[in-house]
Order: sequence, then structure tokens, then C-alpha cells
Amino acid sequence: MIQETLKHLGLTEKEIQIYLAILQHGHIGATQVAKRTQINRTTVYSVLRELIEKKLITEDLASPVAKFVALSPASLELQIKREEAQLQKKKQWAMRAVLELTTLTQSTKYSVPRIVFVEDEDVETHLYKQTPLWNASIKERNTLWFGFQDSHFIKHYESWIDNYWVHEPSAKGIELRLISDEVAEKVKGKKYSNRKIKFWDKADNFTATTWIMGDYVTLIISNQRPHYLVEIFDATLAHNLREVFKGLWEEIG
Repeated sequence: MIQETLKHLGLTEKEIQIYLAILQHGHIGATQVAKRTQINRTTVYSVLRELIEKKLITEDLASPVAKFVALSPASLELQIKREEAQLQKKKQWAMRAVLELTTLTQSTKYSVPRIVFVEDEDVETHLYKQTPLWNASIKERNTLWFGFQDSHFIKHYESWIDNYWVHEPSAKGIELRLISDEVAEKVKGKKYSNRKIKFWDKADNFTATTWIMGDYVTLIISNQRPHYLVEIFDATLAHNLREVFKGLWEEIG
């Protein structure tokens, strides 16, 4: 039903009732809307303002008595696009805030969770949020970022990879030494100078992207739904895994 569909788009029950009443009956005043929906007039006026703000309806200013008309149903798609643009801006500001706060607290001792589990819908947000912290830890240890690349990660999170190497300010000076299979690198056609790749023909059975970044060890499972991420903050574990990856890197030649 259309009511259920609109509810999933974030409209309240009263917004849906009033929006559909205007959509079905065209040029209509608040009093008529109140009668048709059985919602009191004070609430109707309040909801009308919200629908105007969401650009789903508009007020006919040429009419001597306030009348309202619904905009094209396509305006729902435009609303989603506006929200996506706002979310993208918010994400950029959040990334900047994380970077600035990380710099601010570099000399401060604070507790870091040892193990973090991130569920499917939050994986990409976590990647953006944690990037400055991972980079700070790599630089603090004066080391390289080592890892293994699973091709499924590239398919699902290629935009994050591009953002990291093109736009992420904290990535300056970071070098990634990545073990991959041919399939994974064919998926990702773009090349970045600090992203060094070596192919390992014994890597067919890997099912997770694995990174060692300073004192962080991160695994991202994206070969099946739901995706998930496991992050471990442990200097000893990270050091020993880094030594393993160093050995593999040299062994592959």
C-alpha cells in the first residue's frame, strides 16, 4: 500500500494522510483537508508547513483564500536526492571533525576499545570515521600499512578507496603494501602511487580483506551479506601480524 511505502520514506502518519488528501483532491484549503482527514485544523496547518518544507506540496499564493496543491510525485525522488546531498556534506564535516579532534588529542591518554564489531549498514561509515585514527597510528609507529585485499571489498567499497587516496588529508605520507590476487586488481582499475600491489597466486581462498595499520588490525568480510567489520586495537597482535605480512611481501618478490 502507498501509505506503507510513504512511511518507509520517513513521512509520519498525519503527513501521509494530508499529503494524499491534497494529491487526490487538488486545489484545496486547510479547512477541507481537516474535514477529509478528520485531523483538527491546528494540526493540519502545522503539518502543511512541514510538507511545504519537504517540498511535497506548495501554497497557491494567488488565491484569496489559502489553497494548497501537491507537487509532482517525482518530487519525492528530488527530496531523497536533497537528503543524500545533505548527508554527504555532513559526512565530509564529520571526517574533518574527526581529523581535527584526533590532532587535538594526540598528547592525551584515553581508552580505546580493544575489539569493535561493526554491522553491515555501518561498515562504510566506520571506514570514513576511523581513517584518520588508523593513519595517525601508522605514523605514530613510523611504519607501513600492510594488508591483503579481497576482491569483494573493492566491488562494494571502491568509492571509499578513491576518497582515501584522492581526498583524505591524513593519508599524506602513508604507503600501503597490499597483497592481492589478479581478480581483485582487475576489479580496481585505478592506480595510486602509494598503493603498492603484489600478486600472490596462493591467495584464492581468502574471504576477508585484512589490514594492519599501526596498532590496529581490521578485517572486513564482504563476500556475502550481511557484511561486517571486526577491528582489534592491540599493539602486540598488530606488530606480529605486520612481521608476517612483511615476510610474505619479501617472499613474493
